[in-house]
Amino acid sequence: MADLFELDARLAGDTHRLARWPLCDVLLMDDARYPWLILVPRIAGARELIDLDEADRLQLWREIDAASLAMRDAFAPDKLNIGALGNVVSQLHIHVIARYTHDDAWPAPVWGAHPRQPRDAHTRSAITAHILPALPRFAFEESR
Repeated sequence: MADLFELDARLAGDTHRLARWPLCDVLLMDDARYPWLILVPRIAGARELIDLDEADRLQLWREIDAASLAMRDAFAPDKLNIGALGNVVSQLHIHVIARYTHDDAWPAPVWGAHPRQPRDAHTRSAITAHILPALPRFAFEESR
């Protein structure tokens, strides 16, 4: 029997789901200092990009591209930080973070620079309303 995908509890506790794409759940990181998406492929046990088969790796890149374009269009950052680290949460997930030369951590990475600042309900609604129109609506069947 195949394992069923389950989102890591730390990701679930630190994010809000914005969309379900063919491969990934698109999550909004709950940190008011940064526009920050996390893409999580719904593949049980995946820890590394190389754990995905070729078709899923290609789909993941399509979804990373889509998230990156949406972040650039919605927030006009000075730089996008895109990465899959997994030192704290080993479940495969990709960060897409809009960075600005004036943000709290610039030019250092956002991780560990400052404690997370959760968004209040109003701020979360505002950023969600801002990013959702930029996120593509995939019109094909989910692979997972």
